[in-house]
Amino acid sequence: MDSLDDLFDRLRTAASPAEIEALQDGIWQLWLTTAHPLLDKYLEAGMRALSAEEYTLAIREFTELTVAAPEYAEGWNKRATAYYLRGEFKAALRDVAETLRHEPRHFGALSGWATILRTIGDNRGALRVLQRLEKLCPHWPGLQNQLRDLRDTLED
Repeated sequence: MDSLDDLFDRLRTAASPAEIEALQDGIWQLWLTTAHPLLDKYLEAGMRALSAEEYTLAIREFTELTVAAPEYAEGWNKRATAYYLRGEFKAALRDVAETLRHEPRHFGALSGWATILRTIGDNRGALRVLQRLEKLCPHWPGLQNQLRDLRDTLED
């Protein structure tokens, strides 16, 4: 199996949508591996709650995960998603920051961060975050359009 570093090296130069998707899937598989049954239980329960739009329950499960394994970046990222979906942008931003502290290349967290910043009207901040994402994966589907839209908006 490829290491995270190998997958990210290949993602940086991947140009075809199918290759990008395959590499991202490989990275997500590694990120979603806790290697511990109790952590898996919290992660799976939280993801089920998230899918069912039960955000309070999802936050509770992901909180258990972040307490049990504070170094596990994906626990923070998943909780950030639940907070975002519940409209709690400040809490989501705190968890995105924690995710990126543990995994600075977390493209899901970067993408989510940019979405939150756009939602709250911080287009300049969103542009900076998407530029970070561009360094990881310049051919990320839709990224160049988002960058162009933000640049156009900021020039007006």
